[in-house]
Amino acid sequence: MDNTVFFLLLLILLPVFISTMFIPYWTRKTESFGVSIPETYYYSTNLKQMRKKYVLQTGVLGLFIIAFLVFIATFFQLNEEGVSIYFGGLTFGYIILTFLIYLHFHQKMKELKENNGEKWAQKSQLVVIDTGFRNQKLTYSNFWFTISFFIAIFTMVITMQNYQQIPLEIPMKYNFAGDVTNFTEKSYRSVLILPIMQVYLTLLFILINIIISKAKQQVSVENPKESMQKNVTFRRRWSAFIIITGIALTAMFSMIQLSLIYPINPQLMTIVPLAFSLFVTIGAIVLSFTTGQGGSRVVSKEAFGKENIIDRDDDKYWKLGMFYFNKNDPALFLEKRFGVGWTNNWAHPLSWFIIIGIILLAAGIPFLLSL
Repeated sequence: MDNTVFFLLLLILLPVFISTMFIPYWTRKTESFGVSIPETYYYSTNLKQMRKKYVLQTGVLGLFIIAFLVFIATFFQLNEEGVSIYFGGLTFGYIILTFLIYLHFHQKMKELKENNGEKWAQKSQLVVIDTGFRNQKLTYSNFWFTISFFIAIFTMVITMQNYQQIPLEIPMKYNFAGDVTNFTEKSYRSVLILPIMQVYLTLLFILINIIISKAKQQVSVENPKESMQKNVTFRRRWSAFIIITGIALTAMFSMIQLSLIYPINPQLMTIVPLAFSLFVTIGAIVLSFTTGQGGSRVVSKEAFGKENIIDRDDDKYWKLGMFYFNKNDPALFLEKRFGVGWTNNWAHPLSWFIIIGIILLAAGIPFLLSL
């Protein structure tokens, strides 16, 4: 296996491990391991120790996986299929094990909350809604995605104008050395797979940008003005990230498509997607670190919140602290409790239709065009 590609694979994994380790520091201060808490309790000794232990355990797990991959690459000669199996298997194992680690701390957090139940019950539980929240500019305009549409249309036009120059067999898959390992016969449908996927992904990014602007409002009752300002910043930063990522992804697909017509170094077909994945991962981590969930890490000069009130406790709607089920809530999307970003209301049928529709389109478009 090429050492450069192996190095890139490790570079992609390392940011993922780091982001997983520090999730407890990026979530809102009114939530800890999927359990709602008073914001003032976030700074307690117990929770500080729990966060440190989570970092340590997930960090050790990540180091073990990296060491194992280095050992395999050093002492074994693996082909592309072998590398994919090990890489995919270890990544899947890491996801399962980190989820189990999370569940352990989630259970401990629930026990801590039960032990403090009487104390927290004395605090008034409130919900704050800012009626002017939606009047603000929460995201950047979807007009920016016209750049992605232009790139996709340009790619389609160039492809059709140069259709005769495209080889009879179209490369569909490259190995780590840049050699083609899978072909498909040329047809109008097969050469348009990537341009049509560009349009699909652009529409998907537009949907994500809309979700960011329409997601359920969550304002802390302990400091509502500060919380609202931070949430606006949170949404706008992620909106900008989504737009930039969407344009860059569309451009990368165009490069791959144009390689059918113009001579482009085959190794770039492997290195560029890996490098793109690396930069997107690092960008998401930097954004998470500087912004936090709901803008919790955005620097503010506001005074600290009141101690006699807390956010309304809706833990009963959060299964395992991660999955939101509330049939009485009209909101389709809302902020995650553990992690950065948004999740859906699994009790709302429309959210299921949206998710299933996205998956079916992603799988169905290439299948239909390859028939």
